[in-house]
Amino acid sequence: MLIPLTRAKFEELLPAVATADQFRYCWGKPADFLRRLLISVVGVVIAFILKFLLPPGFQILEFMLGIVTGLYWLWSPAYWASVRNRECRRYKYCGFWRGEVIDIFITEDLIGTEETVNKQGELVIVENRERRLNLELADESDFTARLHVPLKREHKVIRKGDMAEMLLLSNRDDLSRISKITDVYLPDHDLWVSDYPYLRRDAFLEVRQQLQREWQQQQQRLRKPTKRRSPPRRRASY
Repeated sequence: MLIPLTRAKFEELLPAVATADQFRYCWGKPADFLRRLLISVVGVVIAFILKFLLPPGFQILEFMLGIVTGLYWLWSPAYWASVRNRECRRYKYCGFWRGEVIDIFITEDLIGTEETVNKQGELVIVENRERRLNLELADESDFTARLHVPLKREHKVIRKGDMAEMLLLSNRDDLSRISKITDVYLPDHDLWVSDYPYLRRDAFLEVRQQLQREWQQQQQRLRKPTKRRSPPRRRASY
């Protein structure tokens, strides 16, 4: 099932400004924080050096440079999340999709390598691999999609046949060609499956509830029997 949504609803579901979930995602691991902190320290040092190199009258520039770079560790996650959001919002159309999980499997992806030395003094390359969950989704129209995300403990409840819902993004008004998919919601388990959390999840749940009510009302109208008018009684004349 694929139901087109208005542009206003599209922009409500995919916000321009980073949400709390998106900020936490872009905050990253401790190593990411230390990298941002190092950039902030270097920026403050450069601003301090410029104070002695630039002529008088550039105090405001030096101050602003120090503030912006000094707080880079804090504002950069929100900035990069907003950049990712804008990449999605450049698509013109979206639709609410409902299907089911038709296949589940796990893969191991190479995410990096490290060079180390073993006890014999030999150089050894260590591969860093991450287990990934792969979900294949489909609906009655034979549309299929695959989601590839880091494996988490809560994913163990997912089964074939589970209902799946998400947004499909396209540049065609009839949604005949899908360019991108978003987070997948599994209502059977009240579980979200995604890597980056694109959607405002509270707004998505409101949309699905509204569509569910409209679908139920439509089904009730189709099932409601129509009253047939009985033919007029004929009076016998004597």
